[in-house]
Amino acid sequence: MNSASSRSRTLQAVGALSLAAATALLMTGCGQSSDSASSAATSEAAKVVPQKQTTSPSATAQLTEDQQERKTVLDATKVTFDDAATTATGEVAGGKLVELDLEGVDDDDNQSPSPTATGSPTGSPSPTGSPSPTGTGSPSASPGADGPVWAAEVAEKDGTIHTVRINAVDGKVIEARVDADQDADDKKQTADWLAQATQTPQQAAKVATEKKKGTVTSVSLEDNEGDGVIWQVDVVGSDWKKTTFDVDAKNDTIVREETDED
Repeated sequence: MNSASSRSRTLQAVGALSLAAATALLMTGCGQSSDSASSAATSEAAKVVPQKQTTSPSATAQLTEDQQERKTVLDATKVTFDDAATTATGEVAGGKLVELDLEGVDDDDNQSPSPTATGSPTGSPSPTGSPSPTGTGSPSASPGADGPVWAAEVAEKDGTIHTVRINAVDGKVIEARVDADQDADDKKQTADWLAQATQTPQQAAKVATEKKKGTVTSVSLEDNEGDGVIWQVDVVGSDWKKTTFDVDAKNDTIVREETDED
């Protein structure tokens, strides 16, 4: 009896251990199955739900029509203001530059209002609302198929104006002629203004570009509402906006500055 009872107890113990081991194995298997199922579900969800995309704004803002026009003309221009000025004055013995303008850039509003005027830069044709020294203004033709053009007005000592047009790509003179639309009063006014202008247009352009980095597209001698004369300088910056400076033609002081936002 004792031997049988001992064997029975041994078998019961072995059975209990086997049952415990089987239970533990079953629980482990269920856990792994559950983790695998969760992992698979997450993977499938990732395929369905797209990743969040981040976008950045455009590097450059859209250009206005005027800004695009300036960019187009200046991208094609190879001859600088200084070089064009030298070429133009070289066409007239003893000549002095009165105006130099890059055609195709702001032709419709080449002149801006006077320092005391209000409104946009397209207000009046000159600081006083009066015509340029020649009474005719500079040519305003758009660039042709051959590219942009520098249009200059160069005066003799007596005020006689010569019109000189220069190819802004290769620097060659296209045209040089005496402006026939002048009378004695026009010539006298031009001579008087030049006598007052002790600073050159190149000096005025330098003053303007030191204030705003950019390309000079126009320089013209204008009356400062009876208070002497100014060099009016247009500078186009890297943002393709135009800033107009009125520079005192006697001391190179900037008396007015205005930026065209168009």
